[in-house]
Amino acid sequence: MRTDYDTIIMQLKALIETEPNVISVMANASALLMESMEHVNWAGFYLVMEDSLKVGPFQGKPACVLIGKGKGVCGRAWAEDRTIVVPDVHAFPGHIACDSASRSEIVVPIHQEGDVVAVLDIDSPQINRFSENDKKWLERFVCLMEDLVVWRKRIGTVR
Repeated sequence: MRTDYDTIIMQLKALIETEPNVISVMANASALLMESMEHVNWAGFYLVMEDSLKVGPFQGKPACVLIGKGKGVCGRAWAEDRTIVVPDVHAFPGHIACDSASRSEIVVPIHQEGDVVAVLDIDSPQINRFSENDKKWLERFVCLMEDLVVWRKRIGTVR
């Protein structure tokens, strides 16, 4: 299994150039990841709103709407401000199971002016689905999202 991240990054750049709305880009970005990555059953974003993560644009089965800071994989990635790769979600203390078919997960924080403003969350029905290479490329993917969010805030359209 080899994901063509170069193509995914190029497609994300095109999406950002043609549609400057952050929510629209997140919706298309989640669809792009879901369509381009093998063995993935959920791909999307949670947005920081006050003291919780609130579900944003995603592809997959219905999701948990609110996640507290430090709770589950997404909440912990937000609290610790770091990418978290979970090889087996059943072995992760406090894992929040929105889809019982999910077995592994990766969560990447998205920043704006030094603060986490959202997280990218991807789930897989396979144990140990996400590699160090996936982590590296998804962090690059998120860097493009960070650039978009920062640019949009400067013109007053985020939040």
